[in-house]
Amino acid sequence: MVHSGSHVYDPARPSGSLHVRAAQVLEDNWTGTSTVPSRSLYPHQWSWDSAFIAIGLRHLSPLRAQTELETLLDAQWGDGRIPHIVFNPSVPLDAYFPSPDFWRSSTAGRAAGAPRTVQTSGIVQPPVHALAAWLVHRSDPGLSRARGFLTRVYPRLAAWHRYLLHRRDLGGGGLASVVHPWEQGMDNSPTWDAPLSRITPAPARSFRRADLAHGAPEDRPTDLDYGRYVQLATDYRDGGYADGTDEGAARRAPVDGGGGRRAGRFAVEDPAFNALLIASEHALARIARELGATGTARHARAERLTAALIDRLWDPAEGMFFCRDVRGGDTLVPERSISGLIPLLLPTLPRDIAAALVRTLRGPHFGLGGVTRLVPSYDLLGEAFDPHRYWRGPAWFNTGWLLERGLRAHGEQREADALRGTLLEIADTSDFAEYVDPYTGEACGALGFGWTAALTLDLLQRRPGHGVSPVGADAFDKSDKGGDRG
Repeated sequence: MVHSGSHVYDPARPSGSLHVRAAQVLEDNWTGTSTVPSRSLYPHQWSWDSAFIAIGLRHLSPLRAQTELETLLDAQWGDGRIPHIVFNPSVPLDAYFPSPDFWRSSTAGRAAGAPRTVQTSGIVQPPVHALAAWLVHRSDPGLSRARGFLTRVYPRLAAWHRYLLHRRDLGGGGLASVVHPWEQGMDNSPTWDAPLSRITPAPARSFRRADLAHGAPEDRPTDLDYGRYVQLATDYRDGGYADGTDEGAARRAPVDGGGGRRAGRFAVEDPAFNALLIASEHALARIARELGATGTARHARAERLTAALIDRLWDPAEGMFFCRDVRGGDTLVPERSISGLIPLLLPTLPRDIAAALVRTLRGPHFGLGGVTRLVPSYDLLGEAFDPHRYWRGPAWFNTGWLLERGLRAHGEQREADALRGTLLEIADTSDFAEYVDPYTGEACGALGFGWTAALTLDLLQRRPGHGVSPVGADAFDKSDKGGDRG
C-alpha cells in the first residue's frame, strides 16, 4: 500500500479531543512522583521514558514535569550513572522481570555508589535528560527559578555526562559505548545480533519472562535473545557494575567455568545514543548560561563529539550512521537501523550529511512519504525485518518525534509537517500504542503508552509550517546572548 503522506491530522475534527485523551493517559499512569510507561507491562519508572514524558508534561503542568525528572535524578548513583529503571517498592516482584532482586543494586552496585534507599537497575538508557530539563525550564521559567530547579539538577546532569564521556569511552574514540542492548533503548534491534552472538544465553529455566503475559510472543524478543540479555546483565552485575575503563575491576570480575565469560564482552558505540548525548550537551550549555556561566566549553565539547560521531560512525556510501562493535574487531555493524538516522536531530550537523540522511529516510530502506506511514525501526529490505516484532521493524513515536524535529531543524518543513500529521493521526487511532506497524499503523505492544501520549501533547503545540517548537528551540544556539523569551 502506498501512502502519499499528505494527510495532516486536524485537531478540530470530532475525535474526543486528542489533547484531553493524551492528558488522561498521563494522569492514569501517574504514581504521585513519576509516570510509568504502562500500568500493565512497565509498572516502574524508566529513565528515557521519563525524559520524553517530562517534555509532554510541561504543557500540562511544568511542576509535575520538574518532579518527574527530580524523582529520577534522586536515584542517581555516586559514579554519575542514571539507572534505566527506578523500582516502585509497592509493585510485586513478579510483576516485572528483571526485578530488584535480580539487579541487587544496593549490594552489587555498592562500589559504584548505588543508592541505599531505593532499588534500581544497574544499566543506563539514552541521555535525553538535559534536553528535557531545559525544555521543562523554558515552559515556565518563573516557576523553575522560584523552585531552584536548574540549580538542583545541573550538577547531577553534569555528573551524568561525565560518567558517559569518561567511564563509557570504551572504544577510545571519544564516544560513549553501551554495554547492553537495553541501554540503547532499541532493545531487540537486529543491530545487536552480531555482538550478542558472542554471549552464551542464560538457561531458560533460570528466569521468567513477565513480558509475555502482556504481549503477543510473536511481537516480543525470542527466548534465545532474551537469554542473552539476561546473561549479559548477570555478568555486568556480578562484576560490580564496573565499566571496562576500570581494568582492576575487570580482572576481578568472575569467570565462568566454561568459556571464560567475563563482564565487558559487549560494547557498542551507537549513533542515536551519542546524538542524544550531543543534543543534551548543547542543552546543558544553555542551562549553564542560565545559571551564570558561559557554556562555551560545553558547546565546544558537543562539537567535538559531533566530529567523533562522523569520524567513527558515518558511512558516506550508505548515507547514514552505523553502530561500531568495539569488542568485535572495532568494526561497523552493517545493519540499517533507525538509530543511524537520529543524528538528523542535530542542527549543527554538516549540510551534506543532513541532506544524505533525508535521502536515506525517503529511500527504499525506510520509505518515509512512500510505502510507509511512519519510519520503521529497521531496514524494510533487511532479512531480519518484521513489521510487528519489537524494534525489528515497527515504528515508535519517540523516534518519529526526534526525526520530526530533525527535519524541521534542517529546513524540511513539508516533510516534517506530514510526519507530524501522521504521528498525531496514528496516536489517535492506535489508542496511544507503544509501537505500530509502519505500513498500516496497526497498534502493537501496550496501549495508553506514556511517551506516545506525552509526545502527542508536544506535537499538538507545534503548528504546521513552523520551525522547531519555539520553547527551547535555541538549545543548540551558541550565538544567543539574551535572556528567556518563553
